[in-house]
Amino acid sequence: MKEINTIYNEDCLETMSNLYKEVDLVITSPPYNIIRKNSTDRGYDIYKDDKSNEEYIKWILDIFIGYDNILKDNGCVLFNLSYGTENTILMSLVIAELIKNSNFTLADVIVWKKKSAIPNNVSSNKLTRIVEYIYVFCRKDEFHTFNCNKQKVNRRDTGQVIFENVFNFIEAKNNDKSTDLNKATFSTELIRKLLKVYAKENSLVYDGFMGTGTTAEACIIENMDFIGSEISKEQCDYANKRINQRLTQPTIF
Repeated sequence: MKEINTIYNEDCLETMSNLYKEVDLVITSPPYNIIRKNSTDRGYDIYKDDKSNEEYIKWILDIFIGYDNILKDNGCVLFNLSYGTENTILMSLVIAELIKNSNFTLADVIVWKKKSAIPNNVSSNKLTRIVEYIYVFCRKDEFHTFNCNKQKVNRRDTGQVIFENVFNFIEAKNNDKSTDLNKATFSTELIRKLLKVYAKENSLVYDGFMGTGTTAEACIIENMDFIGSEISKEQCDYANKRINQRLTQPTIF
């Protein structure tokens, strides 16, 4: 068992090898593999986001094997993934391969509408993207039972239970603060909204690409525990400083 409420400066596969059936929810956003070959912009401080499609798919499949080992029964994975201007197919290939070759299937797709868009100003035919996607994965044999906080609101004469509407559309900030260490961060607003749907108070949440600590900060605000992995020492240091500041000031809602 790894110590909770800790971000480990190591590869997520290493962290997950020391966890077993202890995590309630995985919520994460891996690098999208969208950096052009020979680009000087890494997107991150140390990770070079330029695998081949085949390498990237194999990497993600290995990560989902880890998720299968660390998740409790009926836990699920919230996996934020998008596509690049020059590689529009990889996202779809990854989803298809996970469904075919892992123990997981796709249960839902959540559309995240950002506050502002990154325009494709140089394209005459590609649209300006203002949404990304959060893919909800569950184990194939838990498709009808994986955890969600939807409330019962009524019951039909036949006895069938009616649940509240929770829409697969979330509007939230792009990020809390983009940094030179990581230009593709989550927003606390987004993570808190997702946690309210898929996790309960005191749940243990794992983020294998913790970056600058957004998932951890959202967990603290929502009274949940976290474990994180991040290969960048500088980002770990940044995240830990951010978390310590959160713990020493009143919670801001």
